[in-house]
Amino acid sequence: MERYQIKPGQKVSLKDWSPDPPRDFEGGKESARADVAELNRKLEVLQERLFAERRHKVLVILQGMDTSGKDGVIRSVFDGVNPQGVKVASFKVPTPEELDRDYLWRVHKVVPGRGEMVIFNRSHYEDVLVVRVHQLVPPEVWKKRYDQINEFERLLWETGTTILKFFLFISKEEQKQRLLERLADPAKHWKFNPGDLKERALWDEYEKAYEDVLSRTSTGYAPWYIVPADKKWYRDWVISRVLVETLENLNIQVPPPLEDAETYRRQLLEEDERVSP
Repeated sequence: MERYQIKPGQKVSLKDWSPDPPRDFEGGKESARADVAELNRKLEVLQERLFAERRHKVLVILQGMDTSGKDGVIRSVFDGVNPQGVKVASFKVPTPEELDRDYLWRVHKVVPGRGEMVIFNRSHYEDVLVVRVHQLVPPEVWKKRYDQINEFERLLWETGTTILKFFLFISKEEQKQRLLERLADPAKHWKFNPGDLKERALWDEYEKAYEDVLSRTSTGYAPWYIVPADKKWYRDWVISRVLVETLENLNIQVPPPLEDAETYRRQLLEEDERVSP
């Protein structure tokens, strides 16, 4: 998966990347889907161990253009994980309370605790994306935020958080097709927002903003991955692979067995014997 990881200091131009699976990918859709199912089973076990050990923290950040598949990733990749230890945080327009504070305040409140995995559906990066494209604050304000975000993520990393950031890269044509599909199916009309068309008109501005984000905030402790997302099955396969490999490398250990487990087991069995006729 290193082919998709942005190295620290690497200059990113999205025209050099493809939103499609590579031509040398072996197996195709059905093979990838079978792999995702197997990876999901591994993820369930790893996530349960993460929760039991209560030592590591894992933050997964999903960013991308509208329709790039952030919700789909959460449904497919994290299917079956224990909701007790996995949370999803979404970031909408800031509330008046949030606007009264620094832009990272609302983010810091929902980062993972020990044993938790938290998925950000959009994130603090909106404050150098939407804010920049729509000119909500002056350039001298948002330009400082790259370094501030890097330091914020360094703090999380130094206090035990593993951070994975995925940019779901789709083409403008694929976005058009997904929007048309939503409009063609009355059952999916609720997914369509007329504002999506206004955001689509700013495609080039968003691409430039994303290029700067990927170039300036991919670090050794919080790397960005550019995930080809025109094909949903390949998108899910890449993210599943990165996630499982990262968790396996954490060498998560389950707590040691109870010394008195056999004693407790006998007590329970004797309880059954006492109540039996």
